[in-house]
Amino acid sequence: MLGKINSLFEGVAQNSKEWTWTLFRVLSAAMFMTHGYGKLFGENPQPFMGGGMTSINIAELLSMPIPMDINALFIAGVVEFFGGLLILIGMWTHLAALLATFIMLMAYLTAHLAWFPTLNNGELAAMYFTAFIVIFAYGPGPHSADSWLSMRRQEKRKDNMDKNKL
Repeated sequence: MLGKINSLFEGVAQNSKEWTWTLFRVLSAAMFMTHGYGKLFGENPQPFMGGGMTSINIAELLSMPIPMDINALFIAGVVEFFGGLLILIGMWTHLAALLATFIMLMAYLTAHLAWFPTLNNGELAAMYFTAFIVIFAYGPGPHSADSWLSMRRQEKRKDNMDKNKL
């Protein structure tokens, strides 16, 4: 009985892969963008240089100053907002997701380092890290700017090949 029910849901799951992947990518990116929006355009926007976080400190073990006193929070805001926008529309998705993954790793290591993330509110950084590494690995999906551009390139190649045959 449970096997039949499972088989039924397996078919439904197979039929919904495209739109659920698009929904996952879009919602993850849109929520990510809200964090960058606050850093860049919120009530206390982060300055590019000379304020905020001008060195990376990981668990009081490693401290690295950032050249020219560039604010790491500003850089994080740019990746969160504009990288999130690129992931949302599905353009240059692999690169944007890789940058987002790196930013979330750094956020976890500098602000939320703990064995168990709920001890210091690191769950969100860990979940974003996981979401963006999966998006990096699987790509934007069929409903994205990357897919549309790829189809356009293929059509142009085909047209050029057809012209060369004549």
